[in-house]
Amino acid sequence: MSLFGTLNTAVSGLSAQANMLGTIGDNISNSSTTGYKDASVQFETLLGNQATSSYESGGVQSRVRYGISDQGAIVGTSSVTDLAVQGQGYFVVQDSSGSPALTRAGSFVPDASGNLVNTAGYTLMGYSLTDGSIPSATGPGGLVPVNIGSAALTASPSTSATLPANLPSTATAVALATPPGSNYTAKTSLVAYDNLGSPVTMDIYMTKTAADTWHVDVYNHADAAASGSFPYANPEIGSGTLTYDPTTGSLATGSATSVSVAIPNGDATLGLDMSKSTQLAAAFSAGTPSIDGSSPSAVKSIAIGNDGALSVVYQNGVQKNLYRIPLANVPAPDQMNSVSGNVYQPTLDSGQMVVGTAGTGSLGKIDSSSLEQSTVDIATELTNMISAQRSYEANSKVITTSSELLSVITNLK
Repeated sequence: MSLFGTLNTAVSGLSAQANMLGTIGDNISNSSTTGYKDASVQFETLLGNQATSSYESGGVQSRVRYGISDQGAIVGTSSVTDLAVQGQGYFVVQDSSGSPALTRAGSFVPDASGNLVNTAGYTLMGYSLTDGSIPSATGPGGLVPVNIGSAALTASPSTSATLPANLPSTATAVALATPPGSNYTAKTSLVAYDNLGSPVTMDIYMTKTAADTWHVDVYNHADAAASGSFPYANPEIGSGTLTYDPTTGSLATGSATSVSVAIPNGDATLGLDMSKSTQLAAAFSAGTPSIDGSSPSAVKSIAIGNDGALSVVYQNGVQKNLYRIPLANVPAPDQMNSVSGNVYQPTLDSGQMVVGTAGTGSLGKIDSSSLEQSTVDIATELTNMISAQRSYEANSKVITTSSELLSVITNLK
């Protein structure tokens, strides 16, 4: 046995225990870091040349392992944009240079541009539900920064409306006049919205032109005369003919069921659905009409579902889906590289990143107003610190003893 070999063995032991103390220090300092996964040191034996008559000491080498796949405790918060993953999966984020990474640190807040970023400055990525982005299951393709600032004020143009009116079957038929509808049988109005959210009042005139036949004409109320009706400054913005079954009072087979209306001040075309209208022996009634679209409105609240769907609710009650926040995973999460900022990079050993919708397959669900705590247990770390300290002292004692024995040899005469 070589005393010099014993010295080298003890030095490797000191180095390994120093690594362990380093990971313990990192763990304790990150015990309150959101989504942090504790690090541990695994020891491997290094054997020297062994023989039956002598022993050549080897040593030890250490490898640092992060429990990246371990689940931390979930705690509730008061912020909707605080996100935690319950189960497998990681949020896809990117740094300022656009490089993607994975993380469980979900303490996201909007920055000056409205993008959701976590405390390390990484931007949350998701699929836009408003621009037709196509998700990619094998990587971050199609992902865009999740931005809630752009939803601060919005308007929605009207594209569809329903008018379940009853038209009196007892009305007297008249010839269609010029302009159409000026000798109307019944009238009602609906308020639509153009592309900028400005209200457009539609005056809807219904004229019985023959038995079971009605002509519908729609005018822009802004073009009406001072009396609020005819003459209008411009022609009708929509028209159509409806035919009713004299037996049932419902629309006849082959009849048109809707009227296309060109909303002014925009390129939106509204479909006025009259498929539920009737012609019965009763007075005219508009039923309960409905219409979509909205005027400009500020955001009232934000909601994020377990499947990652991010939607906003406006002051006028309109709800709009903006993004889908996906989760990503790799076949061997513990083999990913840990990077500053509590994020991870896939490697050849970890396998390729797979992106999917939260709650599908093996992916976990997303909890809003929640954060995942660090997996560090302080009691365990302090116990490991004592053990590493004693092992370090024992290895240093081996060096001291070897040095003393070498002194004996050098002092031989």
